[in-house]
Amino acid sequence: MESSVRKKAELIETGGVTVDSSFAPYKSKATAGPGAGLESIFVNIDGHRVRLGVRQASRFSATIDDGIVVISAEGKEFARGRLEQPICHCPKQVYITVSERCVFDCKFCPVPKLQGKVKSDEEIRQIVRDGLRSPELSAISITSGVWKTPAEEARKVARVVRLIRQELGDRDVPIGVSIYATDESSELLKEAGAAEVKYNIETVDREIFEKVCPGLSFDYIVKSLEHAVEVFGRNHVFSNILIGMGESDDTVIKGMEMLAIKGVIPILRKTNPHPLRAGEIKIEPVSAARLLKLATEQRRIIEKYGLDAKKALTGCIPCTGCDITPILDL
Repeated sequence: MESSVRKKAELIETGGVTVDSSFAPYKSKATAGPGAGLESIFVNIDGHRVRLGVRQASRFSATIDDGIVVISAEGKEFARGRLEQPICHCPKQVYITVSERCVFDCKFCPVPKLQGKVKSDEEIRQIVRDGLRSPELSAISITSGVWKTPAEEARKVARVVRLIRQELGDRDVPIGVSIYATDESSELLKEAGAAEVKYNIETVDREIFEKVCPGLSFDYIVKSLEHAVEVFGRNHVFSNILIGMGESDDTVIKGMEMLAIKGVIPILRKTNPHPLRAGEIKIEPVSAARLLKLATEQRRIIEKYGLDAKKALTGCIPCTGCDITPILDL
């Protein structure tokens, strides 16, 4: 295994670095998911991109010189790489959160606590216009919480996809969408022009799911993912599996296989504790060794069922910043 992949795993395990003011132009702030409200930078280490949270305290520190980032630990150089500038939230993609608020109360997610803004059509159009100025733009990824109801959000996001298609014109830029599933969401998004969809199962441990995702249905998400494959095709439907909430490796492996056999590519994501959820959920440390072990199993499983991460067009898999990504990293 490449040493750079091991180093990436160690950086993900730690979760972030301390930086000085010279990194200010390169910081990106998440508006969705467990990292909402937190800043990060992207560093490419020998072809392996890693998203590093900006922390006030960490065993890793980073300095920058002419675009080259040197990451140190205990006064010694740990790794060096090329700093990557996000287009919007991540490199090479425009990543848009439509509704930065949610009526659900998943215990690992700060979005319900933050209750951020709901972007207007014109704000979304402008983000896309700005992104189109970048010659590196390869995809547009849309996510959204649930402002009122999942059904209303799905219809709104489908309309947003159509707006973005208008802005793109003849540009062949794929659009991926990650929202809460509804009975009609896959058809709505496909008809609007989306190329891929992600419905997050969050955890494949049913007991943990009941505790951390109140108001959601595990079986409904699985059923929606299975149907999404019928609409979008294999290799274009995804689901996040969070690790670090008390689940066993065996449960994660069986859960990945359950999704892959249906044509869904599972995405393994380390759960990072958020200060707004302190005391509501216990997040366990996830070691680099565990990340690499599960990513190796992830690759074995997706290959076993004829899936290919390289065919993913949008979102987390082509970005690779937050995870050890099968085939692309390992």
